[in-house]
Amino acid sequence: MNKGLSETREFVKKLVNTLNSMELKRTIPLIAPPYPFLQEALRESFGSALEIAAQNVSLHSDGAFTGEVSATMLASLGLKYGIIGHSERRQYHNETDSEVLGKMIKLFEQHITPILCIGETLAQRDANQTPATILSQLNGCLQGIELLSGNEIVIAYEPVWAIGTGRTATPEQAQDVHALIRKWLKESYPAEVADNMLILYGGSVKPDNLKSLLACEDIDGGLIGGAALKVDDFIAMVNIANDN
Repeated sequence: MNKGLSETREFVKKLVNTLNSMELKRTIPLIAPPYPFLQEALRESFGSALEIAAQNVSLHSDGAFTGEVSATMLASLGLKYGIIGHSERRQYHNETDSEVLGKMIKLFEQHITPILCIGETLAQRDANQTPATILSQLNGCLQGIELLSGNEIVIAYEPVWAIGTGRTATPEQAQDVHALIRKWLKESYPAEVADNMLILYGGSVKPDNLKSLLACEDIDGGLIGGAALKVDDFIAMVNIANDN
């Protein structure tokens, strides 16, 4: 919940101007502004490499659900990505895996790619429950979901215990969980799905540590919070990913 209209417009303008001068390889730069500014971000980024995502989506398609925003509405804007299951939604709004699954289905119906967030809390990490938590979330959020190519969704692992707690995950700790996710995908879907799936890491990612994280075999990108709010830092991280 950052930036107003003019700040969003200026941010996207600066970002697009720089991105247009870059030769992006396999890097996909993406931002997720708050709902009121999605259309402005889409307008300012039109024709550029910058993708725009929604931060959330409703479980409902339409009707008397005041304050909700449906996948149909997001699709009408031309959005290609939507974040679901973010740790803050789970923590502050008590979202369950079954609700995240329902939101994924709504996005699929509108041909919007879900960015599925999973991750364990500090208490779960300290109780050595990380593998059980991650596998439970994967099974719950993807129950009955058919994946054929691996491009249908993006998975983002965000260790809640490494966000704003003063504790940070090492690249090795992050890679261990990413490898666990990749292994689960191999056991649950065709090999092509596991190989193609993009698995992002989101836990206090910044220009200083992104390179070492991307050097890990199963970390394909970042789900970045505070460090992505500054254009210069965002561009620095795009360059790091582009050179990786």
